[in-house]
Amino acid sequence: MHKHHSALGVATTLKPAAPVTLIRPEAAARAARFFVEKFPGRSLYAVKANPSPDLIRTLFASGITHFDVASIAEVRLVADALAGEEGVKLCFMHPVKAEEAIAEAYHVHGVRTFSLDTIDELEKIMRATGDATDLELCVRLRVSSEHSELSLASKFGAELGETRELLMATRQAADALGICFHVGSQAMSPQAYSDAIERVRAAIVDAAVTVDIIDVGGGFPSVYPGMEPVSLERYFDAIHRGFESLPISYSAELWCEPGRALSAEYSSVVVRVERRRGNELYINDGAYGALFDAAHIGWRFPVELLREEASLETLEGFSFYGPTCDDMDHMVGPFMLPSDVKAGDYIEIGMLGAYGAAMRTGFNGFTSESTIEVEDEPMASLYTEALPTRRRANVVKLGSSL
Repeated sequence: MHKHHSALGVATTLKPAAPVTLIRPEAAARAARFFVEKFPGRSLYAVKANPSPDLIRTLFASGITHFDVASIAEVRLVADALAGEEGVKLCFMHPVKAEEAIAEAYHVHGVRTFSLDTIDELEKIMRATGDATDLELCVRLRVSSEHSELSLASKFGAELGETRELLMATRQAADALGICFHVGSQAMSPQAYSDAIERVRAAIVDAAVTVDIIDVGGGFPSVYPGMEPVSLERYFDAIHRGFESLPISYSAELWCEPGRALSAEYSSVVVRVERRRGNELYINDGAYGALFDAAHIGWRFPVELLREEASLETLEGFSFYGPTCDDMDHMVGPFMLPSDVKAGDYIEIGMLGAYGAAMRTGFNGFTSESTIEVEDEPMASLYTEALPTRRRANVVKLGSSL
């Protein structure tokens, strides 16, 4: 893998004709250390956010030893990436799994932690593991996503009226019983976790079971234009207060499953403008590449024009068209860039470490052809106040222009 000092250097020195993925391992390591040091429990990396083996190894080296995997492919991926390492723990947290996947995870890869939200899934886990007696089984509750930018409230999770029988049956089968939930992606208020923990309380009281693990799931936010959350410490404080108030044993463990919060700052992409039509820019990456979220759910990422001499023009809102033949390869934005941006210019699109790489395809023959490690800071961060003036000023403009 090539290394370079900065995004600007990549654009001005290499002048790439295809999109270039930039990675910043130190940004991911910093995020991992933050969770390890400040979250009042155990942090599991949600692999789906970015399944890069290099990122997984970086997080492990920075103290993240537990991993939330959602498929047998992710189980194998982490097992291979961290082969030979001590202390690795895989938790199969998808509530609906193939029986063959459960069996391989348990018998081949040593997975002992599984989630479920129905009696049927519990029975499937027991069959696949041969009625194992060393299982950590986490019952997933359905909770509200009202405080989050992306809902995860409709597909998985047992309703309160269904939890008594499920918790009691799972308690009988499990060596350790857990309760887990997911408040949705990019939760913009710590209240999301406080409210969900109250649902946990009601379920525990109703079932009168001893609970060994409380897993508050993911949803921890990153910073994007128009989405500037409060400090993560405030989320951690709210979770800790709720956890301490639950009717659980003194030895119960607290877990969380950050994905976006650990990986967003890890990666960005440098694209070239191929055409300008008014305030529409045709760029060489898009909806079928790293910008899936920008196209399909209107996510707005920070952007920066990469020129040796910075533009002094005022910022304007632009939309992007990606390189494929499809009209739906369109990112509405607005993405705030200097008004003199033109064909041939390079733009860095930041905070793509979460889901950008994971959603990329090679549709129509367009893809990122290279990955370069850079030493400069990400375009925004929840973990440091020491961002370079150029980047910090740009992020402030992005937020205040909306």
